[in-house]
Formats: sequence, structure tokens, C-alpha cells
Amino acid sequence: MLKTKLTELLGIEYPIFQGGMSWIADAKLAAAVSEGGGLGIIAASNAPVEVVREMVRETKSLTDKPFGVNIMLMSDNAPAVAQMVIDEQVAVVTTGAGNPGKYIEGWKAAGIKVIPVVPTVALARRMERAGADAVIAEGTEAGGHIGELTTMALVPQVADAVNIPVIAAGGIADARGVSAALMLGAEGVQLGTIFICAQESPAHPDYKQLVLDAKDTDTVVTGRANGHPVRSLKNKFTRRILEMEKADAGFEAIENATVGSYRKAVQDGNMEEGTFMSGQIAGMVKEIQPAAKIVGDLMASTEEYLKTFTEKRGITLG
Repeated sequence: MLKTKLTELLGIEYPIFQGGMSWIADAKLAAAVSEGGGLGIIAASNAPVEVVREMVRETKSLTDKPFGVNIMLMSDNAPAVAQMVIDEQVAVVTTGAGNPGKYIEGWKAAGIKVIPVVPTVALARRMERAGADAVIAEGTEAGGHIGELTTMALVPQVADAVNIPVIAAGGIADARGVSAALMLGAEGVQLGTIFICAQESPAHPDYKQLVLDAKDTDTVVTGRANGHPVRSLKNKFTRRILEMEKADAGFEAIENATVGSYRKAVQDGNMEEGTFMSGQIAGMVKEIQPAAKIVGDLMASTEEYLKTFTEKRGITLG
């Protein structure tokens, strides 16, 4: 069985995180991933603290294994959620969209493992100095809000720069991706797009089908013009936003056009007004499966791949 510093740190069976995807990463999906041996994560997003609290309590009713909460720090509700995870004794907190520095001391005093998402070496070092237990190095191949560095370039540089475990994210969906991440210096991986198509995922059936039908070139990045790049699947809505950006429509007009578009995708499957966030590996996702099967099959195939890699590829050493 594949064990790393990450599995030891968190007391989980497999070094796999489920990404904290807004509107998708709910109690049922998080519990299913944790039950499968990975680390399920609830997305706090911009939800009111009591809504997130109920998801935490529901997850606890579905699994006795560790799970986490992802806190979007730019949300007005972040301070209340930051206290709630202490009150509810959540095992792990992952963070994005801001600096968690002012919360880390309180979280760690409560025994919570703190794992921020980082897009650069500089932020990874800063988070280590602040007391983070690990970092998630997320490459631009990922779905949703992204940085510019690729996973292949970012992960080894972060791994060299810090002494805490690194989790690789972005562009990973099979044994080859997990194995590559480990070779780059990561102690585990975070997966998002593949879990959109988990049976337990609340994503609209049309959203799941869009992922299943995707080809390698079917994602696009909007928002680069206003400094907020987002990767999603191509549709009429992304084409309209790109046209607005090309016409220099302005930040406010584009912001107004995109407000609520992700919810419309997840809940309504709205192809005209929805942003269907997805990573570049969408073309590798071919079926809807239980989350536990996704985790278990991925780990089994990774272990086999690592054992037989040189033989299967005809590589000789020495």
C-alpha cells in the first residue's frame, strides 16, 4: 500500500485529496471520498457559516474518517467559518483566495492541520513560515481559478523550497499523473475534475456529460484580461465572455455578466449562461463512478504502475 508523509500526517489511507470545488464539494461527496480512503473536502465558498456547519455535521454523520473544509478567504463569511471549524473540531483546513496567516495560530492550537493552496514558490515559503502543515501546489492545468505556472514546473520548485509535504494539483487523473507527481517531489495529489463525475457529486447531469464528452482541447481560460483567470469548458457563455474581453468591455461589465454563472452550471446545467469549470484532463474522464471506486482504482493502478514502469516501458537501468 502506498504510504507517504501525507498519509502519516493526516491519518488517511491514501494520499489523495478531493478538491474543494464550490457548489460541488458538499457533505455527501466529501464523506464518500473519505470513506474511500482519501481526504474529502467540503467547500465553504461564500456560504453562510451555518450552512457550512450543517455540511460539517452531515459529513460527520456519514463517516468517522478525517475530512477537511476549504475556506475561500476573500469571502465576507471567512472569519466566521474560520472559527466554526475550530468549534466543530474539523481535522483539516485548506485555503484559497487569500492569506490565512491570521488564522493559522488558532487553527493549529485547536489541532487542525492547515494546508493552503499556493500557485508560486514565494507563497509556499511564506505559508511554511506562518506554520502551515503542508501546501497544495496547483498548476494552471487545473479547473476554476488558476495561476500561470504548470504543475510540471511548479511542483518540483515548491518541493525544493519547503520542508513540509507538498500536494500536487492540476492535470492529474490517472496512475501516470499520480506517479509523475510523486517523482516531482509531491507527497500526494489533489483531484477535482474527476470527482465532478463521481456518483455522489451534486453536479447537474448535463455538467457531468459535458466533462465526459470533452476532448483534450475543450477547455478555455477567461478572465486573464481582468487578472482573474478561470479555466472552464468551452460553450456559448465562454465565447461571449472572451468576446467582451477582446472588445475591452471593462471589469464591471464582465463581472456582472459572470456573477452566478458557476451556480447556473452546477445546479441548472445552463449551457447558455453557465461556467462549467474543468481542468485540462476532462478528456481523460470517461465514466461516472462512486467516489470510493475512483480513489481505490486510482491507488491500485498507481501502485501497479510504479512497480512495473520500467518493465512495461522497456527501460533498462545501469
